[in-house]
Amino acid sequence: MGIWRSLVTIGLIACGCGFGWTRSAVAQEAGQQAKELDRATTVKLKYLLSLPKGYDKQESWPVLLFLHGAGERGSDLELVKKHGPPKLIDAGKDFPFIVVSPQCPGGRWWEPFELAALLDEIEANYKVDKQRIYVTGLSMGGFGTWGLAAYQPNRFAAIAPICGGGEPFTTRLYSHVPTWAFHGDQDNVVPLERSETMVEGLKRAGGNVKFTVYPGVGHDSWTETYANEELYKWLLEHKNTK
Repeated sequence: MGIWRSLVTIGLIACGCGFGWTRSAVAQEAGQQAKELDRATTVKLKYLLSLPKGYDKQESWPVLLFLHGAGERGSDLELVKKHGPPKLIDAGKDFPFIVVSPQCPGGRWWEPFELAALLDEIEANYKVDKQRIYVTGLSMGGFGTWGLAAYQPNRFAAIAPICGGGEPFTTRLYSHVPTWAFHGDQDNVVPLERSETMVEGLKRAGGNVKFTVYPGVGHDSWTETYANEELYKWLLEHKNTK
């Protein structure tokens, strides 16, 4: 293993991180991490990072890892603010999490080992409550959420994949991880069946799973989901005891 190198550039944007919509002085920073896993593999990811209001007043904070969809891939971090928590933060929403929003390079898909390496860096450099690390994502990020849970099944306190999918046989690996999945029943990009098979896999394995299907909704099942305060309250109800 090599060592972490955190190459963080400060791009201050008026945004906030507690529930509510009042603006705060907390910034959403642009960062880039690089980790040499071995002589042949170096992980590099750009990301947005938002620290919660009152960050210095607590010893540790929960982490919310957000994975965007295919349309936000590339090298322009502004694209990551198009949907989900980064968009809400940019609009002034306060979250009681350290929110980490990486950007997948163009033409690629989320790689679990890269995301795990990013979380390692966040844990090493910020006040992270390791019992309360959550992951959520939409579309390609929904697939990434399922995949990351299978890759590190004992790392997460809860997951919330939106209009994604995966390999149902892997669900036995993380059946102990509370899961809340979301999908629109009129999705013609990622069929509803992709989430249904994962949910059924978790149920067969005895998993703790919730499944919300939006009637009449197409691929955009994330706008309503991320606007729902119950999602964040539900996440915070769970701790990882593994």
